[in-house]
Amino acid sequence: MTTALIVKSLRSIGLAAGMTAALAAFAVPLVASAQAQTQAPAPRTVQAPVRKPQPQPAAQAQAAATPAPVAAAPKPVAAPENVIARVGDTNVSADDLRSYVAALAPREQAALAKDPATLSQAVRLLLANRLVLQEAVAKKWDQQPAVAAQLERAREGAVVELYLQSVSTPPANFPSEDDLQKVYEANRAAFLMPRQFQLSQIFVAAPKEGDKSAEDKAKLELDDLQRKLKAPGADFAAIARGDNNAAKDAGDLGWVAENQIRPEIRNQVMGLAKNSMSEPIKLDDGWHIIKLIDTKASYTRTLPEVRDQLVLQIRSERSNMMRRAYLAELLKQHPPVLNELALSSLLDASKK
Repeated sequence: MTTALIVKSLRSIGLAAGMTAALAAFAVPLVASAQAQTQAPAPRTVQAPVRKPQPQPAAQAQAAATPAPVAAAPKPVAAPENVIARVGDTNVSADDLRSYVAALAPREQAALAKDPATLSQAVRLLLANRLVLQEAVAKKWDQQPAVAAQLERAREGAVVELYLQSVSTPPANFPSEDDLQKVYEANRAAFLMPRQFQLSQIFVAAPKEGDKSAEDKAKLELDDLQRKLKAPGADFAAIARGDNNAAKDAGDLGWVAENQIRPEIRNQVMGLAKNSMSEPIKLDDGWHIIKLIDTKASYTRTLPEVRDQLVLQIRSERSNMMRRAYLAELLKQHPPVLNELALSSLLDASKK
C-alpha cells in the first residue's frame, strides 16, 4: 500500500537553492593548487675545517663578500590532524574550511550553523574544484588568451564586489534592540503562523483510465480498507502499514499548515473532530482517507522566535542601502561621459 503526499514542499526560506548557489560561487576562488608537499628534512650543520685566508683577486673578493641569496622557506604542510579530507594528492584543511565559511554571506553562515551536515557537501565541492584546477593548470588551459582575459574580468569583478561589501557593511551593533522591536511591531502580520493540522492518511492509487479490471481491484481494496477502519478498536497506523511492519511511520504526514493542504482535502479536514477520519476523498491520483490527530491554532511568532531571521533581513536591507548611496556619491564625484554616437554605432554593428 503506497502513501502519497498531499502537501506542498515545506522549505526553509532560500536555504536549499541558496546554499547550492553559495557553495558553487565560493568554492572556486578558494581553490589554489593543492599539490601536497613533503617537507625535506633540515640539512645537518657541518663544521668546515679552518684554513688560512689566501689572497684573492679583487673581483673574487667582492663576490665572496656578497651574501648569497636566501632560498624561500618551503610552505609548511598541514599537520595530519588539520586535514579534513583528501582525494589523491589533494587536501582540504581546517584552515581552508574556515576561510570558506568566512567568505559566505551571513545567511549562508547561519544555514551552516543550523545544519552542520551541509559542511560535508562543502568539503566534497572543494575537493572536486581542486582536482579540476590541478588538471587545468597542468594543461596550461588558464594561459590561453581568451581564458586569461575572462579570468582577469572575473578577478576585477571579485575585487569590486569584495570592496563594495567592505564599504557597505553595517556596524556590528546594528540593529539595536529598539530598532528590532519597532520593525517587529510594524511587521507582525508577516509573522502570523496559520492553523496547523497533525494528519495521517491511507492512499489507494487510481488505475489507468479505461482499465476496468484494475479499477474494480482498486475499489475492492478501498472497500476492504473501510471495513477494517470501521471495525471496533481499529488501528489506523497499523492498517496504513499493511504488510510492511517495518514502516512505523506509514501514513504519518506530521504537522501540516492549513495553507499547504490541497483545497479538496482541506475542506474535509476542517470538518473533522479530533481522532476522527474522513470518507475516501477522490482526487486525480487516487483515493485519500485522512485522519485528524490534533490541531494547533493560528498564532503570531514572538520576537525571540524570529530574532535571527529579522536581524539578517534588516542588516541586508541596510547593506543594500549603503551600497546604493556609496555608488551614487562616487558617480556624483566622477560623472561618467558617454559617446552616445559611438555607442549607437557599436550596437548597430552588433545587429548585422
